[in-house]
Amino acid sequence: MEPTKLTHFNEQGRARMVDVSEKSVTFRTAVAGSKVTMDKATLSAIKEGRIGKGDVLAVAQIAGIQAAKRTSDWIPMCHPLPLTGVNIVFSDNDEDELYIEASVKTEGRTGVEMEALTAVSAAALTIYDMCKALQKDMVIGPTLLKSKKGGKNGDYHLEV
Repeated sequence: MEPTKLTHFNEQGRARMVDVSEKSVTFRTAVAGSKVTMDKATLSAIKEGRIGKGDVLAVAQIAGIQAAKRTSDWIPMCHPLPLTGVNIVFSDNDEDELYIEASVKTEGRTGVEMEALTAVSAAALTIYDMCKALQKDMVIGPTLLKSKKGGKNGDYHLEV
């Protein structure tokens, strides 16, 4: 397979924001995931609403949505995109892992992979922030792109 040419460099080899003006507007989606590994007691406290700072998952959900909407402020070469939908869901293994999944949608000239990845990252960091008084050795990750649809490079689905 031929290596993909990186497009974020100009003729001088310096960073640039890719010009997407010639690309077609298409429906695009991306799903990203992450997890926070913690003690069973910390996970129980989150699920039972016993964290002093408030409803951890509600705050993390809002943080993830806000982060998706502001991804271009965080990631220098990302285009600001009009998102048409952002959904964040949480699940757990009843032991020590809290899973985060973000689905992001737009109709545009470029994909929403970075928005989905930023959403789960912000949600995970918010969970850490709200629970760090209880446990400082929580582990975030892996964070990964699970799927994407749309665009000239086609669809992608993580092979598990």
